[in-house]
Amino acid sequence: MAFQQKRNDKIDSKINKVNSSGDNNLKRNLKGTLPLLALLTAFPPLSTDMILPALPSLAETWGVSLSVINLTLICFFVTYGFFLLFYGPISDRFGRRRPLLFGLAVYVAASLLCVFASSASMLIGLRILQAAGAAASSSISMAMTKDIFSGQEREKILAYIAVIMALAPMLAPVIGGWVLADFSWPWIFFIQAVLGLIGLIGVLRFPETLPKVSDTPLTRVMHTYSRLLFNPSYIVMVLVMSASLFPLYSYIAGSSDIYINGFGMTEQKYSYFFAFNAMALMVGSFSCLRLTRSIRSKHLMTVGFAGIFLGGIFLLFTGQHGPWSFALPMFLITFSLGLSRPPSNNLVLEQVDRDAGSASSLLIFCYFTLGAVGMWFISLEWADKIPVLGAIALGCGAVVLATWIVLQRRGIRGTA
Repeated sequence: MAFQQKRNDKIDSKINKVNSSGDNNLKRNLKGTLPLLALLTAFPPLSTDMILPALPSLAETWGVSLSVINLTLICFFVTYGFFLLFYGPISDRFGRRRPLLFGLAVYVAASLLCVFASSASMLIGLRILQAAGAAASSSISMAMTKDIFSGQEREKILAYIAVIMALAPMLAPVIGGWVLADFSWPWIFFIQAVLGLIGLIGVLRFPETLPKVSDTPLTRVMHTYSRLLFNPSYIVMVLVMSASLFPLYSYIAGSSDIYINGFGMTEQKYSYFFAFNAMALMVGSFSCLRLTRSIRSKHLMTVGFAGIFLGGIFLLFTGQHGPWSFALPMFLITFSLGLSRPPSNNLVLEQVDRDAGSASSLLIFCYFTLGAVGMWFISLEWADKIPVLGAIALGCGAVVLATWIVLQRRGIRGTA
């Protein structure tokens, strides 16, 4: 505790020096800090969910199966997770701004190139490049919260960011549906390029948040992961939190087929149902923000994991009866994720005292790697995806809830 307090005091001192030189006060000027951090963490849902309404029509236009078109999602997630492993330690070595600016520049360029894709394979390749750039934003933005904030303050900031960034998956498919109603799918990627450019300008105007860069040689910069892999409390928490998100990523890949081909909805109506589910994430995160004032975070996490399990039961046995019978259990699952995710992320970061960039990268890498597995699994040629999705939520909810109860009894760091 003394070491952590000393480290926090050192960070605050460094930040104050930055502020005295003319930069904004990072801890007080939340009006500028929060929107930028939220935008940077929102690139993955913006990049995946905005194109979802167009997937069935793209499969028909290019004469390929929906499972092939879903590779634009799966390959994006795999590449995204892979590059996360590099951006985190590099940001610890050279600071946050330079790798973040590089990644955003790649993202903007790749998004513009996606506008001109003329085949499924070409779009898949460009999405891989787009993911390589987008990976810089999530891991480094989470590391920035570790640089600027600490303890309960950081948990509160993560909850604020979760509320704001939940708007991205809620609005992204609606925007995509509107674009498809009046224009064509390439405009979706043009909009993504514009959003990436806004993020790039924001980072250019933002000061460096890392007080002191690592002096580790570049050839050994990836060795920070070995320390994390031998940190059992960190690894266990990462796996638990990653497994809790497995049902959501399966839903993202399977929802367009379920609503458009299964329930016979138009692309625009599907986008509203997807937005309804995404709203659950925002409501859950906002509820977490309010409830942490009177309820301990570990109890909110328990309720959230139990909600995933309960939603899986409802989805498995009632989800096939109609669009709302499917949407309401998914709302419960996603709300529960929103409720538990801010304290979960904070608890993971509590397990490390240094290498915050690497810790954030490995955390989000596991999120997206398991997410890609979920997307692949739900994209298989199932006769009916709804009971499969229900079984996924039920199984993951049970495993995560049981593991979390055991971890609390063993007194994992940050749960006392």
